[in-house]
Amino acid sequence: MKQFAIYILTNINHTVLYTGVTNNLVRRVHEHKEMKIPGFTQTYHVTQLVYYELYLDPENAIKREKQIKNLVRRKKIAMVTTFNSTWRDLYPDILWDPFVANAPPGWRRLRRYPIVA
Repeated sequence: MKQFAIYILTNINHTVLYTGVTNNLVRRVHEHKEMKIPGFTQTYHVTQLVYYELYLDPENAIKREKQIKNLVRRKKIAMVTTFNSTWRDLYPDILWDPFVANAPPGWRRLRRYPIVA
């Protein structure tokens, strides 16, 4: 079953936040880190994954991405801090997490946000 994710990236100084949606979180974050696609993240060196949510359908993922993009910065910061209090780069975690790549239907993350059906 296909999986979708919304994610927030930041730069090394945590001064810039970028919100995106993808159908392959590991691949997409890798693209940001390698600066393979010209644009905002390449210009502002936004390469650290600090937040993500997993979804089973693209409609809910896109809807959530739009909700997050409409939040004021202070609320995004609070959301990231609740999820990842040290703002460390979560890419190493997802790189080796088989559930991020292929989460079984109905699986719920215990330490992170749930996959939403």
